[in-house]
Amino acid sequence: MKELHLIAIFAGVGLAVLLAGMYFTYELDSKQFVTKVTTTVEVPQTDIIQLKKQFVTEVTTRVEVFQTNITEPNKENPIKVGVLHSFSGTMAISEKPVAEATLLAIEEINKRGGVLGRQIQPIVADGRSDWQIFASEAERLIVEEDVSAIFGGWTSASRKTMKPVFEEYDHLLFYPVQYEGLEQSPNIVYTGAAPNQQAIPAVDWAFENIGTRFFLVGSDYVFPRSANEIMKERIKELGGEVVYEEYRILGSKNFTEIVDKIIEIQPDVILNTINGDSNLWFFKELRSRGITPQEIPTISFSIGENEIEQLGAATMSGDYAAWNYFQSLDTQENQNFVNNFKAKYGSDRVTNDPMEAGYISVYLFAKAAELAGSDDPTLIHETVKGITISAPEGIVGIDPKTQHTLKIVRIGQILENGQFKIVASSEVPIMPQPYPDYKSKEQWDSFLNAMYVGWNNNWANPNDEIIEAVEETD
Repeated sequence: MKELHLIAIFAGVGLAVLLAGMYFTYELDSKQFVTKVTTTVEVPQTDIIQLKKQFVTEVTTRVEVFQTNITEPNKENPIKVGVLHSFSGTMAISEKPVAEATLLAIEEINKRGGVLGRQIQPIVADGRSDWQIFASEAERLIVEEDVSAIFGGWTSASRKTMKPVFEEYDHLLFYPVQYEGLEQSPNIVYTGAAPNQQAIPAVDWAFENIGTRFFLVGSDYVFPRSANEIMKERIKELGGEVVYEEYRILGSKNFTEIVDKIIEIQPDVILNTINGDSNLWFFKELRSRGITPQEIPTISFSIGENEIEQLGAATMSGDYAAWNYFQSLDTQENQNFVNNFKAKYGSDRVTNDPMEAGYISVYLFAKAAELAGSDDPTLIHETVKGITISAPEGIVGIDPKTQHTLKIVRIGQILENGQFKIVASSEVPIMPQPYPDYKSKEQWDSFLNAMYVGWNNNWANPNDEIIEAVEETD
């Protein structure tokens, strides 16, 4: 397996590796890696020692508390949580399986005795692929259902529309999907990848292994626009070229003009941030026009095993995706997760990265509630910081500073059976960096605000018109 070259990318990665040995309490041969990093990232030794002491003390205490507070559940006084995903509309293809994995985790925890001696009761709601409905349903779950936390959302448009609700009520959202970063809320726990844990390393790997001319295509909302802005900065930094960039609204079925442009320009690689069932139409158009992975490979950022099942493995074989988890990972924790999911939902079912992130979100919540001794979200805000669990993807932990998750970066190539062959891995968890260094936080906020205002105070293009394409020239 070719190793992913991440040393030059991640500010703070040296600290991540140093913490990994103690904070995560698992063995890795990091001496050589740390030696390389210290030439790039300067971290005062006294600060490292203090952080290691703090993390180890917190983690040791928390693990012990979590393991000893399992009692016979009280079914009369359940802990209610919201499960808010799209079961209808363009995003249902991706979100329904995440909800199923979330419900599986709740069921497993209840069978073990629940949390604080109480059963977890899921209140399921349909966001209907509509950002405003996500916000209104989040408020209903908080105010009327009195849930202790909400697990949900896929698109950044839904998350950003819900964010003010969680902040107004000082409540708690566990958000399970990789995203563009450029955000940090005390009321959200981000269990998907930040840009330095998916988008940036994917560009680096493609530049080294595929080519230097990039074609960017995405759905027209905040995640693809922002992720592509970050990737353009990295491509420029590497000396590569963005030959074209274009978007379609979520749910679009017409990709003829985009594929025309791909055929005309002949890029080395396509970076795909299309979301939802629009991917079906994009790849159908690519293949019908003779563009195969052998001709021009595509790296996708929102296509996993579940979507491949819908798209057809034969159609997708040879293309790539960047994630932190793949079903093919050979760990005992992953085998248990996959087997339990198949036992509940069908032997033909598959798992993917957002599903796994939704699944571990429940375990992180349960552990934090045990540590807090309460299901009060204001207390769980604090106890969730710094905790770790052994997840199907590997050891993960919540960064106390950002409330994002430390995760291993992986690149996979799609096989004919619909699974992924892992072709690159960081091997160790990478510290999340929600705000890439290409701009200041103020500049990133200004970038986001300009989009929001341009879309009539929405986080997605509300119009049926196609936004004018952007062609990059030297």
